Amino acid sequence: MASQDGQYRKSRGLPGFLPGYPDPDHSRSTVPSNSRKQVLLPPLPIPVNLPPGLEYLSQLDLIIIHQQVELLEMILGTETSNKYEIKNRLGQRVYFAVEESICFNRNFCSPLRSCTLRVTDNTGREVITVHRPLRCTSCWCPCYLQELEIQAPPGTVVGYVVQKWDPFLPKFTIQNESKEDILKIVGPYATCGCFGDVDFEVKTINEKITIGKISKYWSGFVNDVFTNADNFGIHVPADLDVKIKAAMIGACFLFDFMFFEHSLAGL
Repeated sequence: MASQDGQYRKSRGLPGFLPGYPDPDHSRSTVPSNSRKQVLLPPLPIPVNLPPGLEYLSQLDLIIIHQQVELLEMILGTETSNKYEIKNRLGQRVYFAVEESICFNRNFCSPLRSCTLRVTDNTGREVITVHRPLRCTSCWCPCYLQELEIQAPPGTVVGYVVQKWDPFLPKFTIQNESKEDILKIVGPYATCGCFGDVDFEVKTINEKITIGKISKYWSGFVNDVFTNADNFGIHVPADLDVKIKAAMIGACFLFDFMFFEHSLAGL
C-alpha cells in the first residue's frame, strides 16, 4: 500500500505541459524532447460530496481559459463555434469546452446567440453543461437580461449567472441551484481591452469585499483584430465551492460572448 501511495504522489507531481509552455522545474523532464504528445493530468480520486469530474477544481486558485484560434474564422471572417481549453496555472489542460449553436445564430445574432457549451475532462466525459438562451444585453432595458444555467454533471443544476440591470457598470450575480444570491461580479466602465487587461471583480453580496476576479488578458493587436481568440484568467480562493467555480467558468464564457466577440465582417 505504501508503494502505491508513493507512486500516486509521484504521478501527481509530474506536470504535463502544452507545446509552448516552459517547464518551471528544468531539473526534470516529463516528456522526451522529440515527442510532441501532450501529457494530460492523471485521474484523481473523487473527494466526497463533489460533483463527479469537478475534483480538479477543488485544488485551483487560478483557472486559465484559452480560446482556440479558428483558421476558417481568420480567413473568411465567419463566426465559427467557440472552443476553449481550460488549464491550471502550469498550463496543464484540465477541461475542454465546445460550443453547440446554429450557424445562422452565430453569424446574425453573434454576441446574443443562444447556445450550449459542453465541458469535458481529458477522458472525454462531459462534466459541465452551460445553457445560454437568447436574451437582451442593453443597459437601457431592465427586462430579459442575460442568464446562464450551469449543470454539473449534465442534468443536475448547480448554479446560475444572472445579469443585473445597471446604467453604468456590467453587473452579474452568481446564484446557487436554489437561485439564492452567492456572489456578485462587477465589470469596468469600459470593456474594450484595446491595450490592457479587463478585470471583472468578484465581490461579496454587499460589494464591500473583493474575493477574486475574472480577467480578460490582452493578447495583442494581431489576435484582437484577426481572430476571436481570447485568453481569460479566473482568480479565486482555492477553497471556494467547486460549484461556484463551475459557475464562474460559465460567467467567463458569457463575458467572452457579450463583450469580446467580433468578426471581420464588422471591421
